[in-house]
Amino acid sequence: MRIAKSIRECREYDLASQLWRSGTSIGANVEEAQAAQSRADFKSKLSIAAKEAREVHYWLRLTIDSGVLSTEEIKRALRNADELKRILTSIIKSASS
Repeated sequence: MRIAKSIRECREYDLASQLWRSGTSIGANVEEAQAAQSRADFKSKLSIAAKEAREVHYWLRLTIDSGVLSTEEIKRALRNADELKRILTSIIKSASS
């Protein structure tokens, strides 16, 4: 959210909006997964969260390519997004067992 705000301050409104929506969707879907009605529902919600994490990764890479913000700040966020994708994928695989 902090990065999306910084992007917005650079007047890159569409990029900021996309990053904001996909980034906040991750947490919302994880929250919904915690109240899942079934194992399939749980996996479905976490799968959506993982897809949103991939989308965040895309928007962050685009931010680097556009030169909107400092590369180092974005690289940290990319590492966090990668870690989150791996965690969510691992949980989904465990829930499939």
